[in-house]
Amino acid sequence: QVQLVESGGGSVQAGGSLRLSCAASGLTSSGSCMGWFRQAPGKEREGVARISRDGRYTYLVDAVKGRFTISKDNAKNTLYLQMNSLKPDDTAMYYCAARRVGVWPPCSQISRDSEYDYWGQGTQVTVSS
Repeated sequence: QVQLVESGGGSVQAGGSLRLSCAASGLTSSGSCMGWFRQAPGKEREGVARISRDGRYTYLVDAVKGRFTISKDNAKNTLYLQMNSLKPDDTAMYYCAARRVGVWPPCSQISRDSEYDYWGQGTQVTVSS
């Protein structure tokens, strides 16, 4: 059974930093495209970042480029999202997601949340001005 467990959320002031972690069990991060999504109250869930199984491909949505970094430690089976220079607009529930091993299309060609197979419960990030 696949489980994704997020941690690291919290409340910070604008300009602050947080590091989100997503511990995976039941799948190997080295075999899966993984991503971070967020959903603010009253808004649709949006993709924030994704990383290919080998880590060579990464994608960040324009709103977070230059501030967020996605990475993973395959030895620890853990996905990370380093968030710097946080803004109030970053306030949302953040979710970790993963795709099944070996599915097509590859990580570089997907964008929709429906293309992910496994989801965590989320961790709340609140940024105050």
